Amino acid sequence: MHFEGRPAPMVTKDRKRFDMPIACDQVQLAGRERPNHVESGHADTRIRERGAESVDRYRGHMAIAGIVLAGGSGSRVQRDVNKVFLPLAEREMLGYSLSTMELSPRIDDIVLVVREEDRGLAEQLVHDIGVSKVRAIVAGGESRHQSEFHGLQAIAAGIGAGATEIVVIHDGARPFMTTDLLHATIDAARRSGGGVPGLPIEGPVYEQSDDHTPVGLPPDKLRRMQTPQAFRARPLLSAYRQANRDRQEGVDTAATAARYTDLAIEVVQGDPRNIKVTFVEDIFGAEENAAAFEAGAWTR
Repeated sequence: MHFEGRPAPMVTKDRKRFDMPIACDQVQLAGRERPNHVESGHADTRIRERGAESVDRYRGHMAIAGIVLAGGSGSRVQRDVNKVFLPLAEREMLGYSLSTMELSPRIDDIVLVVREEDRGLAEQLVHDIGVSKVRAIVAGGESRHQSEFHGLQAIAAGIGAGATEIVVIHDGARPFMTTDLLHATIDAARRSGGGVPGLPIEGPVYEQSDDHTPVGLPPDKLRRMQTPQAFRARPLLSAYRQANRDRQEGVDTAATAARYTDLAIEVVQGDPRNIKVTFVEDIFGAEENAAAFEAGAWTR
């Protein structure tokens, strides 16, 4: 997805594109709201009991919730296990993001979204690394968008009660989210409505026109999006409910928020080392990064 007046796709169930303009620094579009419900899976008893207390526990305190997506597979990294459970410097990849959110004084609750077959691995990891903020572990959907929605549904009661102010959605395959980057997106969401990290694109970049003629795009106005992406909670939940009703799917959280809310979305400076592990060669780079990453910060 590229910002600054270029189309950002929304994808329907039959994979057709729905394009809309998005501005680089901020996004403002007419919002819509209509409720809908999707079964979000079941948390284990210990975590579910803690989550049931969330609304009462945060009365008078506007909480910030983090949703960590970990529902991928290991096929493109040529592994049989879900890649987020692969070790990086003697810690599972997913453990880095969870630990950073645990260490952050801004994050109150964490929802972990996994494949149902990975639930046991997820519960064991949460226990082993001592993450206390996980309120629910829920089963993901058939797509990233549906997994995001399932995570939101797990905290919908707190959002509806006004107990949760901001939701941060992060890809567990990006292990090197720093607390500084996390907090920058939260600050932007509080200021503007949404905060997403972006990196400059090195040109040249072309768009193919309808007659197949390449049209040059200004690289200085385009950004490569990363996670975490933070948004005000109520409009974000409403956006996903409406998108679900419309059978529309965004390529990331920002695309859905841009299509279905009137929130302004602010792009903050991304981190080049906040890489997404997608292919086997990415693991080698991640191993190098892991040696320089500790407690949510770069040591060198």
